[in-house]
Amino acid sequence: MLRKARIGDVKTIHRMINVSSGKGEMLPRSLMDIYGNLRDFFVYFHEDGTTIQGICAMSIIWENLAEVRSLYVDDEYRNRGIGRKLVEACISEAIILQLYRVFTLTRKPEFFRHLGFKEVDRSTLSEKIWVDCFHCPKYPEFCDEVAMAVDL
Repeated sequence: MLRKARIGDVKTIHRMINVSSGKGEMLPRSLMDIYGNLRDFFVYFHEDGTTIQGICAMSIIWENLAEVRSLYVDDEYRNRGIGRKLVEACISEAIILQLYRVFTLTRKPEFFRHLGFKEVDRSTLSEKIWVDCFHCPKYPEFCDEVAMAVDL
């Protein structure tokens, strides 16, 4: 089941992001950052309502640009369509907010290609996206993320 994140989800979101960060899948985020951006997050949870299986956030960047970020599904729940549902929820919210371009920076371009995203040159995206890049130890020479976008 899918819903917007709640305050009680913050520590689980934090744990999931940092597990993913430990695998080199995304940058770590602090609890303070997650609390401050909680409204960006969706969670997918088991029907018993207690086990969060996946997370994803949609962050507004500019007047017509949003980013899908912090997508993570626990290993034991992967390949069940949870990631797709989370990204689709973010895209639906972007449409409701009249944001008609959504991008992501990913190490899994095939996954996003299946959802209609296309590879784009980073320079075509707002300079605001570079804020996180500056904090990444792989920036600039060793960046292995692919910029992808979908126009809605």
